[in-house]
Amino acid sequence: MTTRRHFLAAPLWQPHVGGDRARFSVTHLFGMDTEHISENPWGLEPLLDVGELAAYLGVPVSTIYDWRTRGLGPRAYRFGKHLKFAVSDVRIWIEQQRDTPPSGGR
Repeated sequence: MTTRRHFLAAPLWQPHVGGDRARFSVTHLFGMDTEHISENPWGLEPLLDVGELAAYLGVPVSTIYDWRTRGLGPRAYRFGKHLKFAVSDVRIWIEQQRDTPPSGGR
């Protein structure tokens, strides 16, 4: 049993069997309840790594890094060489990416 995600109330990723190794993709991002996170022993909000965020958004990992260098991606935490994204920050960033409705009538 890995301890990497054992503190989450609901899994962020599920394995997809394919090829010679398992791949993981993010699920339940918007179904996660970050307001009531007392179910984990630390009381901390779940964090996504770069691969999980890229899988959820359906973009290459390199795109996430590109957005970061240009100041366009969601806020992140840096732990040494590792980037982690809080689910709440990703939600906010996604809402900010929503297209505005076209102005004017037909």
